[in-house]
Parts: sequence; structure tokens; C-alpha cells
Amino acid sequence: MILRALILLLLTVVPLRADEAVIAGLSQNRVAITANFDGSEILIFGAVKRESPAPTDAPLEVIVAVVGPSEPVTVRRKEKRFGIWVNTESVLVDAAPSFYAVATTNPLDDILTDVEDLRHRISIPRAIRSVGAAFSVSDAPAFSTAIIRIRSRSGLYQVLENEVELTDETLFNTSIALPANLTEGNYTTRIFLTRGGTVVDAYETVLHVNKVGLERWIYNLAHERPLIYGLLSLFIAIAAGWGASAAFRYVRG
Repeated sequence: MILRALILLLLTVVPLRADEAVIAGLSQNRVAITANFDGSEILIFGAVKRESPAPTDAPLEVIVAVVGPSEPVTVRRKEKRFGIWVNTESVLVDAAPSFYAVATTNPLDDILTDVEDLRHRISIPRAIRSVGAAFSVSDAPAFSTAIIRIRSRSGLYQVLENEVELTDETLFNTSIALPANLTEGNYTTRIFLTRGGTVVDAYETVLHVNKVGLERWIYNLAHERPLIYGLLSLFIAIAAGWGASAAFRYVRG
């Protein structure tokens, strides 16, 4: 009887944590890369579904990550030898996303613990896997840092802190700019809810990025019929040169 009374007392003093789930969508599920493609922008929006009132022990935070196809990357270091820049050490990074954008309601370090980042691989450094670095390379992590620096300059890696708008801990939205130099493939959109640095729910969907039209035809021809592609390129170059020469002679005559 006393034990039951103590349990009831604890249940009234310590509120149960509410179940929270993400419901989200994209403004478009497919991006078409054409010959004149110069980038695009997607709107990511959603809401938080609850079965009971929201907890008050820690504020709700939202993290949105858009991840492109991963692929191995060889990173080489250049050094000046005898007045000439040459490649020296190299590291094969096992997998690096071709595109990565992470948007948050607040600074990422403030709303996500290192343990949760390691578990879910949310930040850009955690998304890059480099386990096969040569033992002779003393500073292998610097090569992964170089990938982040180079791709950040070209807009392929983006950290958009404070760019997710959250209203009443229920509705959220943000936009991600996709550059023109996108890699074709499936782009995973991941949405995380966190409280006190801990992930309480996650949602995932796919954005398809594909070449279409003439761009698609040329891409398929170059990769599936390289001999025909080479001969066609040579023919076009000869025809263009002959046409330019004929036009020049006509203008002069």
C-alpha cells in the first residue's frame, strides 16, 4: 500500500515525457538537370505530432540535413619541391557525400551532443568516413578537412545555423539552395527533433536528382557508348571547323 502511494506520488510530481514525431514534406521530390540548369531551391516544411502536451524541461530544436550520394575520394597534398608544385602524400577517403547541407534552429553544437552526432552522423565531419588512411600519413584527418573546405567554397557543403524557423514548437520550415554542379542520384533528406541535445525523433525521405532531355542523352552516350560518343564529338568538331572556315571565306569573298 505504501509502495503504491509512493509510485502515484512520483507520477504526479515527475511528468512523463511526451511522444513527439515528425511529419514533413518537400516542395518538390524531383530535380531535373537540363542543359541550362543553374541550380534550384527546395522548401522543407513539417510539423510535430504529439499525443500529450509538449515537455517543458528543454526546448525543442529541429535539424534538417540534405545528403547527396556518397563516393570514394582520393585527396592529394601538394608541396613545393625545387620550385615546382608536385603531389606528395595522398589519402583515400572511403566515402564523402557529393552534397551536404545541414540547417538548424540554433547553433548545432548547442542542440546536439557529440554522442548523438556520432550515433546519427549529422554534422558534416561525421558524414565523411575515412578509415583506410595510410599509416605513413601522420595527419590523415587534415585530408578530410580539406574536402570540407574545398566543397564548402563551391557550395556543395553548407552549414545553415539558425536557418530553420520553428513556430510554437510545432511548425517548422527552411529552404536549401542546390548549386548547379550537382551529382545525379538520390538525395536523402533527414529531419531530427532534439531536446537537451538528444534526438527524440527522426524522419527521412528522398529527393531524386536526374539529368533529363539532351543532357541525359549525352550523359548516357558518353558512359554507355564511349566509342560512338568520341566519334560523334570528332565529327561535330570537324563540321564546326569546316563551317567556320566556309563562313569566313564567304565573308571575305
